[in-house]
Amino acid sequence: MNLLLDSRFRGNDIDGSAILISVGVIGCGHWGPNHIRIFSQLADSRVLMCADLDEKRLSSIKGLFPEITTTKDYKDILKNPAVDAVVVAVPTNYHFKISKEALEAGKHVLCEKPLALLANECLQLGEIAQKAGKILMTGHIFVFNQGIVKLRDYIASGEMGKIHYAHSERTNLGPFRYDVNALWDLAPHDISIFNYLFNSAPISVSARGHKCLGGNLEDLGFATIDYPDNIMVNVHVSWLDPKKVRQITVIGSQKMVAWDDLDTEGPIKLYDKHVEKTSVYYETYGEFQLLSREGGITMPKIGFNEPLKAQAQYFLQCVSKNQPPLLADAVKAADVVRTLDAIAESINRKGELVKL
Repeated sequence: MNLLLDSRFRGNDIDGSAILISVGVIGCGHWGPNHIRIFSQLADSRVLMCADLDEKRLSSIKGLFPEITTTKDYKDILKNPAVDAVVVAVPTNYHFKISKEALEAGKHVLCEKPLALLANECLQLGEIAQKAGKILMTGHIFVFNQGIVKLRDYIASGEMGKIHYAHSERTNLGPFRYDVNALWDLAPHDISIFNYLFNSAPISVSARGHKCLGGNLEDLGFATIDYPDNIMVNVHVSWLDPKKVRQITVIGSQKMVAWDDLDTEGPIKLYDKHVEKTSVYYETYGEFQLLSREGGITMPKIGFNEPLKAQAQYFLQCVSKNQPPLLADAVKAADVVRTLDAIAESINRKGELVKL
């Protein structure tokens, strides 16, 4: 059966009960094959085509998914009227160009992070999508991670009290990239996470980066990011650490929580710990004394899900219901890119504070 021609695989079923969305994947490098796998597994989508410049990658995809049409020219996907939606998984500097072409060709678009290299380009893509009546979504995958969702629930409930600060660590030995530096590669994840956790974009940043390997791109970086309500965040990213780390710690006035994405048994740990001031007067040490209060540790049960799958399901839902992808739309993508631009500016100015 030819999925390109069979109308049963496009639009509403006769009874209006289901929509099967046809997907094309542009870029079959690191993430492209994962998108192909996920959209091929889901009941309400099919991958019809994929594109890449590397014949070996296309041959590999064809061996795993013989029903998929492969091409070296991504425009073949954009010209195919049977393709409803496109996944853009190419190097970052091509995100804007290909996403724009896809939207103008009448396709819904899911683009890997960051959506573009400039914040105004993200907003421009959002305007094009709105005028075309198409869904544009950015692959901020960690907002679909159940551990991060639980972390946000703790913060939003007020259980942690006033949030003082947070810090994240995202390190590994490689993989090395040659299109963007370590901050543009890794920090979009953490920035999108903290924007999601605090329901806000940053207000200022200060950052330092280092080119340890002597190349043109920073392979490690430290960024201090200020959020409203006097919340300070520190982000550490690196391609040069001996072990892979994916951790976030959030400190509140009443409780503290740690997230470890690599801990499959208990990724979230809620610490019933805080610091309080005594009401006793001390002539020598001032009017109060700081005391630590320590309680137990809670490890909530976190349901297993593959974030990439949850992200794909959300995208398909937005497409089928024609609803904006509020978790990862063009505005949120622009907030992340604007922050990355400010980080780059701060690095160039040797760590000076840059306001957004």
